[in-house]
Amino acid sequence: MAKPSFFGLLLIAPALAMIGALFLYPLGFSLASAFTEPGGGLSLTHFQKAYELYSTDILFTLFIVVVSTLLTGLFAIVISGILTLGETPWLVAALRALYRWPLFIPFIVAAQCMRTFLAKNGLMNNSFVALGLMEPLQATSFLDWRGIIITFVWKQVPFVTLMLAGAMASIDRATIEAGRNLGASRVRVLIELVLPQVSQTLLVGLVLSFVTMLSVLSVPMMVAGSQPTMLTVDMAFRINSYGDYATANALGVISYAIAGTVAWIYLRHSVKREVQA
Repeated sequence: MAKPSFFGLLLIAPALAMIGALFLYPLGFSLASAFTEPGGGLSLTHFQKAYELYSTDILFTLFIVVVSTLLTGLFAIVISGILTLGETPWLVAALRALYRWPLFIPFIVAAQCMRTFLAKNGLMNNSFVALGLMEPLQATSFLDWRGIIITFVWKQVPFVTLMLAGAMASIDRATIEAGRNLGASRVRVLIELVLPQVSQTLLVGLVLSFVTMLSVLSVPMMVAGSQPTMLTVDMAFRINSYGDYATANALGVISYAIAGTVAWIYLRHSVKREVQA
């Protein structure tokens, strides 16, 4: 087996240095700070404090991210199915032209857009009032947990749809046509023939979306400023208000654990799938 050349290592050295300085060192510092007492000994004191203060926010974060991930997958399947199996040219063309737009919008911009769209006197409610669908006194603000979910789903659906639609487009059309010729509806073809062949791509997109939404600060902070809130806001609050890096790092480790659990489930599913194949 050939040994790696010196010049090869030299070429990747800048990338390795960036990973070490910007990822590995902060990760190690966070872990050490979370598990270390002020005196220097190992302790779970910071985790106990984080649980006592923010246990509700931990559950709230899980609820928001899980629901947003499930809705993202559902909408991505529907849009990808229409793009792949749709028989209405104008609808397919309109979806193909529109669904990618949120993909290029940063989360902080998306949050600001939703603040003006979902507010009590925002664009959504004013449009409903102008169309006569409701009275002005019936208008309610969606700037709470519902607004966070709406923002996350609106932002992440294009990403998952782009991956899923590409995977569906690569499927042999003969399989789809065979199902249609045997009398299966488009919904049945999508669920029973198409989705099993692209489930791995869908799972990858949902895992990446889950981790992304778990780490976003701007959306929960700008869209819903009330309690309960997400862990990213709690971490920023502990640092900015109290300079309490230890508790913030403990919350960060909890976030690592949540993301790591999802990654473990995905890897286990992938390994099992390869073994069965």
